[in-house]
Amino acid sequence: MDLLLRTGSSEQTQQVGAALAPLLLAHDVLVLTGDLGAGKTTLTRGIAHGLGATEHVQSPTFTLVREYLTGRLPVAHVDVYRLSRVQDVVDLALEELDGGHEGVLLVEWGDAVEDLLAGEHLRVTLTARDPVDVDRRIVLSATDAAWTDRWNDLGVALDRWVMRG
Repeated sequence: MDLLLRTGSSEQTQQVGAALAPLLLAHDVLVLTGDLGAGKTTLTRGIAHGLGATEHVQSPTFTLVREYLTGRLPVAHVDVYRLSRVQDVVDLALEELDGGHEGVLLVEWGDAVEDLLAGEHLRVTLTARDPVDVDRRIVLSATDAAWTDRWNDLGVALDRWVMRG
């Protein structure tokens, strides 16, 4: 099950994240994929702020994990881009970030570790036509029943950005 969106600015990409946020539940896992500069952190900023986080949201590229704890649900924002071994990912204990604080886990470059993540998740793929283009294509893909129940609500919440025909 896929939902195809298009945004025309980084602000709209943040708005997509904010519109998605009310549908998120404790223990949800979002796998964020896309090239460098595709908008993964921008989308995360929208999600965190949509959940009510007041912290400044920035890329976890060098710290690996950033947590935003002030919103309706805590957010663990992980970047596995720099990790070169499976053991490095295992050492992050992603299952504890997700389940340990009853929050939402967002994993940038998560396609590289998808098999290590707890079963159910929403895959979010962001692409741009070129690195300086502000237009983004965002594909949300449900991999399990947990999102099937919310799929119609997701379509309604994101209708403004849905690509048609």
